[in-house]
Amino acid sequence: MQKQNATSHDRDALFSVKNHLSVEQARTHILNKVSPLTQSEVLPLHLCIGRTLARDILSPMDVPPHDNSAMDGYAFLGDCDPLHEQIQLRVIGTATAGHPFTDHVPIGCAIQIMTGAVMPHNCDTVIPQELCLSISDTSITLLTRSTKPGSNRRLRGEDLQQGKVALQKGQRIGPAELGLIASLGIDQVTVNQRLKVACFSTGDELRDLGQHLDLGCVYDSNRYTLLGMLQRLDCDVLDMGLVPDDPSELESSLRRACLLADVIITSGGVSVGGADFTKQVLAKLGNIDFWSINMRPGKPMAFGEIQSDGQSAFLFGLPGNPVAVMVTFYFFVKQALQRMMGQNPQTPILIPAICRQNIQKRPGRTEFQRGIVQQRNDGILEVDVTGMQGSGILRSMSEANCLIVISEDKGPIDAGSTVQIVLLDGLV
Repeated sequence: MQKQNATSHDRDALFSVKNHLSVEQARTHILNKVSPLTQSEVLPLHLCIGRTLARDILSPMDVPPHDNSAMDGYAFLGDCDPLHEQIQLRVIGTATAGHPFTDHVPIGCAIQIMTGAVMPHNCDTVIPQELCLSISDTSITLLTRSTKPGSNRRLRGEDLQQGKVALQKGQRIGPAELGLIASLGIDQVTVNQRLKVACFSTGDELRDLGQHLDLGCVYDSNRYTLLGMLQRLDCDVLDMGLVPDDPSELESSLRRACLLADVIITSGGVSVGGADFTKQVLAKLGNIDFWSINMRPGKPMAFGEIQSDGQSAFLFGLPGNPVAVMVTFYFFVKQALQRMMGQNPQTPILIPAICRQNIQKRPGRTEFQRGIVQQRNDGILEVDVTGMQGSGILRSMSEANCLIVISEDKGPIDAGSTVQIVLLDGLV
């Protein structure tokens, strides 16, 4: 992997803000640290959905490959005599998509033509049939002013010219891109290899699904949330299950993950609790750039790089609370993974909305409140909080369709004030 190391000056700057970073500082540092992987592979087109282009796709042809009609109507040479208010054209044939009219069309004649059909020789204009004054099997009559020369004609190469870039390196292949590549007759594509991501949850209190739930224990939900978000990014995911609060087992799991994956994501074990051994283990295995971000939820989050047997992997140590896992993944991990996959990281888009409730907040940290946004009849967006905002209330993320982002300089929010939101649909 190609990685960039922060200078000592950079690191000093990072820790100059009350021993933990702002949201923007953390995001910038992470994106500066990671870089795209270089391995690629060639796949059949139908297997490329969700993958990232490893090189530009150049169009092997003009698109469209010929002048064609933009609608159903009649094709003719549009150089009409402006001295006559009406003209009559003799209809001498028909052209449909896939069945061109190959004979010459003399001046004063026209052919019936369908959308997508090749424009015949000596024709440059199409008049929609509904604009004709009269239509018979042998002729049409039209107003001279009803059309202009060149109307309703798609020109050869107006979409793409042969040899030009159709899709750029780093483009994620979605349904539209899949169709575009197919339209060029390309059946194999060079894509980046999938990013390998290992994830596990830590904590003696965690139980996996199907296990007996002892007193004081809870089922592990974070790992399943992470698996779902990683699958949406089309990562090659290694599920390493549960790791107890034991330094030797944690070290063993991290070493194994380092050998198998490019990125390791853990949840739990990064706070200041007496049973949180992650810090001492990571001090042995590598370098952690920061442990804390000035935000809620998600303050205890670690980022760094670890090594084992000559291999290295980036580490994201996410909090143990379920909502904090999702928020930190969306605002930090997702963009880093996109960069490593060769894509352009998608910075969350902030949208203004009117807050319908008072929100209690103290200045000093960025807060992410779960919200439900709706559009009024006048087009204005209004947002309500989902209720209790505890970082362990995963139901609040299921109910929400947005996050209300309140910057660290803001205090309490009064009902009726404008706030910034980030839509969640299809993202987390």
